[in-house]
Amino acid sequence: MTTLNIPDMHFGGCKTTVERTIHALDPSARISFDMAERQIELDSRAETSAVQSALAAAGYPATKP
Repeated sequence: MTTLNIPDMHFGGCKTTVERTIHALDPSARISFDMAERQIELDSRAETSAVQSALAAAGYPATKP
């Protein structure tokens, strides 16, 4: 399980984009959202660096806490 901070994630539309972006890399990824903290918990076979690159390209740069 990986935790990522996504400071630009503010509302439901952001959540949808983040989900689509991650699922494009790993359709079986499991994502838990904490919108108040602007964090996700990610269980994925995709490399964290690949997920971070894809999210940044989608406008949602993510960092590890």
